[in-house]
Amino acid sequence: MGHTIEFIRQQFLIERQSGKARHRDIAEKLQISEGALIAAHVAANEGALMHATRLQPVWPVLIKALEPLGEVMALTRNLSCVHEKTGVYTNVSDTNHVGLVLGTDIDLRAFYGQWAHGFAVSEAGENSTQQSLQFFDATGTAIHKVFIKPQSNVAAYEAFVAQFAAADQQPGLEPLPAAPQVAEQPDHSIDVAGFQAAWAALQDTHDFFALLKKFGVSRLQSMRLGEAQFVQQVNPASARQLLETAASDHVAIMVFVGNLGMIQIHSGPVTKIAVMGPWLNVLDPGFNLHLREDHIASAWVVRKPTVDGLVTSLELFDQHGEVIAMFFGERKPGKPELATWRALVEGLLNNHELCLS
Repeated sequence: MGHTIEFIRQQFLIERQSGKARHRDIAEKLQISEGALIAAHVAANEGALMHATRLQPVWPVLIKALEPLGEVMALTRNLSCVHEKTGVYTNVSDTNHVGLVLGTDIDLRAFYGQWAHGFAVSEAGENSTQQSLQFFDATGTAIHKVFIKPQSNVAAYEAFVAQFAAADQQPGLEPLPAAPQVAEQPDHSIDVAGFQAAWAALQDTHDFFALLKKFGVSRLQSMRLGEAQFVQQVNPASARQLLETAASDHVAIMVFVGNLGMIQIHSGPVTKIAVMGPWLNVLDPGFNLHLREDHIASAWVVRKPTVDGLVTSLELFDQHGEVIAMFFGERKPGKPELATWRALVEGLLNNHELCLS
């Protein structure tokens, strides 16, 4: 849409004053990207509700410079799930455009080749000003956000913004069109026997992506083509059962949520599970998850061989075949999978069989 900068700012103000709509929802209403909404507020007047500062596109450097900000909230989302984790950005590294953050609480895999725009954002609220760092891909779709909390080092945040502000502070953003989705190859053109043999020979879960690439198989297609000993479809309601059972039985889990530019991971227990309309939520200190149950088109229990034994996950897909979220039992390399996690997953399979009978 060819909206002017001033029009976007005015409409944002109107929407914010009439309620508490999220940035993504306001952008969707204006038929622009969320990144374009933020970029329209670069160089906004001091009295504006929101002000953005464009950041230098030195993504690995920026992420490595976050540790002095102290405890912040990291947010990664896709269309169906939001993952929020509070902690400190420590143990940061990068190789070949892939970044790692291996902090005690904040655990990330960043794919910097997808990152295109970054902003420091300041937005006035009813009682305080929310400050954040927000990163977007070339289409203006959000990749990752970092929110300043009351316990954060605000002086370090302000120094960060001053250090990494871009020379170009012109408002606006010209988003690129989304790349066309790669068509899935028909099942009959896949070397299914070779694919199944390679799956059975896996020694590390991280090799699964390379296996899919080698055989030209999409992730959802792999669910259909995998052997029954390694993959079984279960009820989409299994996500709720998994979280509620993990909470009641004190089973430590791992929750992976991502998009093309970032994967964010929670490792540990979950305690407070709450359902609010279509949203299935984890509302724990330091970890929040917001999952649209009505977006789950299929759910699969997946097993991958490793040198430490089988590793089991529950993987959720939307109607387009995109991964919404993945759940594992908490484990470290060199350690076998938790027996309590396997028992939890068996419960999902048994429930699915009852539903089918």
